[in-house]
Amino acid sequence: MGIKSWEVSDAFLAIVEPLIPKPSRDKEKQYKRVSGGGRKPISSRKVFSAIVYVLRTGIQWKALPKEVFGSPSAIHRYFREWECQGFFLELWKRGLSEYDCMEGIAWEWQSIDGSMNKSPLGHANSGANPTDRGKKRNQASHIGRRAWRPVINRRNRSQQA
Repeated sequence: MGIKSWEVSDAFLAIVEPLIPKPSRDKEKQYKRVSGGGRKPISSRKVFSAIVYVLRTGIQWKALPKEVFGSPSAIHRYFREWECQGFFLELWKRGLSEYDCMEGIAWEWQSIDGSMNKSPLGHANSGANPTDRGKKRNQASHIGRRAWRPVINRRNRSQQA
């Protein structure tokens, strides 16, 4: 049976592992616990496998199987830290570079498709200004129902009823 699309192979991890940021302690910061106290850190392989699992399956971070990957909030914290340190950008660049060497990316055919200008014929089809679309207009009265009118045309609050 082959490897599933969300599983990380040993060969792939060997390529990725040198790019994974190493944990470090800030020498300027005062820590309350002694070094080595508390829970043991999750291995980088398990963290990377969990991140790939979330990205490939679309599962929510909090729904990660705790018995397989450990604490979902810890995995998400690693994800945010690695993203801030540029790990995923570097991984993307390396992947593009490797694919370009293997298959060859036709860079001259790449283009961005988009338009940021007004449609010349759009106004006739879209109707009134979008801010005015929800406002009441002169509407036809319903058949068989009387038109609503207040009992008193206007009320002068200074007068006693």
